[in-house]
Amino acid sequence: MPKLRLSAVSYLNTKPFIYGLFRSEFSGMIDLSLDIPSVCAQKLLSGEVDLALTPVAVIPDLPQAYLASDFCIGSVGAVKTVCIYSEKPLNEVKSLLLDFHSRTSVMLARILCSDYWKIEPEFIPAAPGFEQQIGGAVAGLIIGDRTIGLDKRFPYVYDLGEAWTTWTGLPFVFAAWVSVQPIDPALIMRFNAALKTGLDNIPELTKILPGMSDFDVERYFRENISYELDDAKWLALNRFLTMLAGEQGYRLHRNAAAMVS
Repeated sequence: MPKLRLSAVSYLNTKPFIYGLFRSEFSGMIDLSLDIPSVCAQKLLSGEVDLALTPVAVIPDLPQAYLASDFCIGSVGAVKTVCIYSEKPLNEVKSLLLDFHSRTSVMLARILCSDYWKIEPEFIPAAPGFEQQIGGAVAGLIIGDRTIGLDKRFPYVYDLGEAWTTWTGLPFVFAAWVSVQPIDPALIMRFNAALKTGLDNIPELTKILPGMSDFDVERYFRENISYELDDAKWLALNRFLTMLAGEQGYRLHRNAAAMVS
């Protein structure tokens, strides 16, 4: 039987999923690559993988999309690792450098600037090393592990998860396990069980991860990242995708085995 080809985000917030996949018997059934979010999305679009933990902004580009898991990378309020950093308050920012790692965070930042913060900075697609260009009236959207410790470097930090929840009253889904074809329900049940194994063993996982000064990893997993793809996140995801797709609409399905409660 061919292995299930997976691509997953390589960030800290995905470690519980990876731990569960390789700690369970399911590990022998997968071929897993770890990538930055934009590469996860590209692999799904190109057919290189069967299932990807992909930024949700790619969904409108897919011919059809299936949410193939009960779990995601989401937040209910502050997410801590998707933020705009600045030396000035947002109303004084003239340019915003946009992290090249994830389209979801970029699109969320654009929506929040326009509809929530009511500002119109120049949006600049960033290149590697752009973090060093932040200063004066130039702010930067940075995501992932590179954000750790930056709250001590910059006087102004705007958490996109927190801003979205304050604005909409909803959680947010940054990345979800997506396929372009329905996957065998029995396989998905085993996949979900493996992911849950990782989430159920976060204390054990944190003991083997490298220590980080002034950063509580277990608290981050439990309080900043919200992993269950529940009804509130399903509603939030559909609202965000509607904002992206507009009148064109999009196709989003729940895999038959992904029973979101």
